[in-house]
Amino acid sequence: MYAIVEIAGQQFKVAKDQKVYVHRLQGAEGSEVTFENVMLVEDKGNVTIGAPAIVGATVTAKILGHLQGDKVIVFKKKRRKGYKKKNGHRQAFSEIQIESITASGAKKPAKKEAAPKKEAAPKAEVKEATTDYSSMTVAELKAAAKEQGISGYTSLKKAELIEALTK
Repeated sequence: MYAIVEIAGQQFKVAKDQKVYVHRLQGAEGSEVTFENVMLVEDKGNVTIGAPAIVGATVTAKILGHLQGDKVIVFKKKRRKGYKKKNGHRQAFSEIQIESITASGAKKPAKKEAAPKKEAAPKAEVKEATTDYSSMTVAELKAAAKEQGISGYTSLKKAELIEALTK
C-alpha cells in the first residue's frame, strides 16, 4: 500500500514504515503529525484518485528529528567590475517515519458545511445594518453605488464614493 500525499507544499510517494526528509515541520521531535491532503491511494491493485484530494484519507507520521541539509554556496560575480558576493545556505529538514495510511476516515468536511449555513443568514443582516465602506475596495464601492442607483459613480474616487454612499 502506498499513497501520494502533500507535505509542506511538496508531494511525496510514501509507504508504511518509510523514512522521508521533508521541509521543516512545526511539531516537536517524537510527536505525531497527520496529513489530510492525500492525492492518491493504492491498496492491493485498487487505485483511488482524489479530485484534488481524497475526502477522509489521512497519512499519519512520527517526527524522528530536525536537521539541516548540506551547505549550498551561492557565488555571484561580475567580471572586470570588482563585484563578488558569496553566500551560503543550509535548508532545514525534518525526518519523519510514516506510521499508517488510512484510505477512509471521519468525514469532517460534511460537518463543517452544515454549521456555516445556519449562521449565514444573521451575518447578511449585520452587513446590511452596519456597512464599513472604508475597508471596501474601489470596485466593491462602485458595485454598491450601482446598486443604490447613484449616477456618475464610474469617475468618482474612493473618498468621493464613500461620501456618496453614506448620504
